[in-house]
Amino acid sequence: MAASLLPRVASMLAAATLLLAVACHKESENATPSNDDLSVLGALPLSAPAPADNPGTPAKIALGRALFWDPVLSGGKDVSCASCHHPANGYADAIDLAIGVNGQGLGTARRFRQPNAIPFAKRNTPTVLNTAFNGLTNGGSYDPARAAMFWDSRAQSLEAQSVQPIAALEEMRGPACSESAALDTAVARLRRIPAYASMFSAAFAEPAPVTATNLGKALAAFERTLLATDAPFDKYLRGDKTALSAQQVQGLNAFISSGCAKCHSGPMLSDYQLHVLGVADNPKNAASDAGANNSYAFRTPSLRNVALTAPYMHSGTQPNLGAVLAFYAPPPGAPPTANPRVAPGQRDPLFPARVQDPQAIIAFLQSLTATSFDRSVPVTVPSGLAVGGNIQ
Repeated sequence: MAASLLPRVASMLAAATLLLAVACHKESENATPSNDDLSVLGALPLSAPAPADNPGTPAKIALGRALFWDPVLSGGKDVSCASCHHPANGYADAIDLAIGVNGQGLGTARRFRQPNAIPFAKRNTPTVLNTAFNGLTNGGSYDPARAAMFWDSRAQSLEAQSVQPIAALEEMRGPACSESAALDTAVARLRRIPAYASMFSAAFAEPAPVTATNLGKALAAFERTLLATDAPFDKYLRGDKTALSAQQVQGLNAFISSGCAKCHSGPMLSDYQLHVLGVADNPKNAASDAGANNSYAFRTPSLRNVALTAPYMHSGTQPNLGAVLAFYAPPPGAPPTANPRVAPGQRDPLFPARVQDPQAIIAFLQSLTATSFDRSVPVTVPSGLAVGGNIQ
């Protein structure tokens, strides 16, 4: 009789062992990450430092806000910074490649007014939310005058970055003037507008304050106010362990264990380094985009507010977060890299070997969305032109 029970007992023990293993696995997935795990990430500071030579003042910020929304800076007076960095789209533009000059409409409704007159911008538009923290990493000193900007890190500081689109053909310049004359043309226009002359004088105590340098400083001062620091993940790291759902905690653990945090680290979830991933080119570009130094390397983007800024990657070729994670874990039979010009051996060694629980990771990425950023749109701009440019 006892012998006949042995198989049943053995079966029950095996089932109990399996259930215990599953329970332990689930507990591990949902466990609060260790301090060592969380130390590779970080909560955002509540304020952003400015360079010593460009402290933010109310007058300078007000000037920068007006300039950000005023299409007077563009060659055809039809594009502003806000045309592609609009609060309705998380201060990005919601399309794969930006439509600047010759564009009409906002976000996914934006189109060229005259097809084939001006090409798309070369790369996907990054958000300007929290760019005041670009370059911020764990354990290092932060210098806003050396903050990496653009997908290829070709500019340092918001001051340097903010004026470059004015001279870019596809972004704001258009065919109205040469690249070398674009900034001088914009400054000359500003000098002829009495309201701007007064605003520059209030912001900069100089005999002739309307200059290209001060234009960049004012734009940068305003952009440093575009902060979004109250994401659920920030609250979680500041001690509120109820700020993340169980699935988001599971996703945070999977994000770390999958190796995502090796590059998406620090408070901005970016190491601000250049990496070769082999992302597909956008077919709208006439030529392949070879990135920094023709190496196919691009800077790790911040994941802050990432749920607001689809599509993704430098080429805008990934339509949603699920597609991004699938890029790192391609299905069987997929090409060895998404870009045939980049061999698997050329990819950065930090390229993830696997991605665990992508749906939970997506839930975690949604916890990086803050809500309390400036969404205000001015009623008018000093030039009298359409606020934001041709975005209606």
